[in-house]
Amino acid sequence: MSGVPVQSPEAARLAAPLEEEELARLEASVQAALEAGSGEGLEVLGYGEISTVLALNTAAGRFACKRLPVFPGEERLSRYAEVFASYLGALAEAGVEPLESRLQATPARGGGLAVYCVQPVLEPGCLGPRYLASCGEEEGRQLLEQIVSTTARAAGERLGLDAQLSNWALSHGELVYLDVTTPLLKDEQGRQRLDTRLFTASLPWALRGLVQALLLEEILGHYHAHRPALLDLAANLYKERLERWVPVVLELANRVVDPPLTVDEARRYYRSDARMWELLQRLRRLDRAWQRWVRRRVYPFLLPARIER
Repeated sequence: MSGVPVQSPEAARLAAPLEEEELARLEASVQAALEAGSGEGLEVLGYGEISTVLALNTAAGRFACKRLPVFPGEERLSRYAEVFASYLGALAEAGVEPLESRLQATPARGGGLAVYCVQPVLEPGCLGPRYLASCGEEEGRQLLEQIVSTTARAAGERLGLDAQLSNWALSHGELVYLDVTTPLLKDEQGRQRLDTRLFTASLPWALRGLVQALLLEEILGHYHAHRPALLDLAANLYKERLERWVPVVLELANRVVDPPLTVDEARRYYRSDARMWELLQRLRRLDRAWQRWVRRRVYPFLLPARIER
């Protein structure tokens, strides 16, 4: 599967897949940055809590490439790719338009496969936080109403949705969903189909079991119910410095949830969530220092500087 795109019908609208050497060149730049212990030489479009989005300029255009944790082999990647494609299809069936996305892989230094989710680069002003920060009252309310109604329609027992503003954009005037690399999809027995071990691999070894349980029971579970998903949307506006829109989200959300959400609840949720993610990032930075300076190993993940929350 190395260098070969893993496509779904939704991904077919993207331009031709990246050439194998283009993806290998990007991964070589990542490895150089990891060995140097800095992001120098990379154009970082954004940091998530776990993954990093990098820009790649090619003759065919400019792409956003989200680097996932290294997969140990093609069997594990094939299982993930199946869930990834199923998630894109389930989103579309539920009326959520995912941004055109495909998976591509290239051999990772030291073994395994470096996997990227490749998407077209959108204009910064189209991204949810930037758009809401600059638009007028009517346009902002329309955007938030779309997000709330889409989340209420789609999130449920089998399908989950992370409704935070940074996961949405306007592409050609249409609302699109960006964060497709954590497929929030349950099987018939109510179990997450995602292999969460891949996404806890970036944490210090001693924490993985605990966070694995939290991912399954707490964090991921929130995205399958309207009330916690919309509470998360409202609370995240504080992180984005867009708190003036919190009352609007709460008003819209309270049309579809019970008991009603409140400003105090959103603030408490935001503070609790910020403390948890800040602690995890601090532990990751300590682990990086331990690996680099004590064990003399290359730390295999790109980490952001301190995130303002």
